[in-house]
Amino acid sequence: MAKDVLCEVNNCHYWKDGNKCSADQIYVVSHKGHEAKNQAETDCKTFKPEGNW
Repeated sequence: MAKDVLCEVNNCHYWKDGNKCSADQIYVVSHKGHEAKNQAETDCKTFKPEGNW
């Protein structure tokens, strides 16, 4: 399991200094069902815009 989760989307509620993600859990989905062939076929569903929740 990853020790640190990094994120460069600094307008996310979970973004912290040093490009760290402070979410308790991460939810990633595939556009192509249960298997993705590359990064472009996935999305991180944990993203939540800062201040809009």
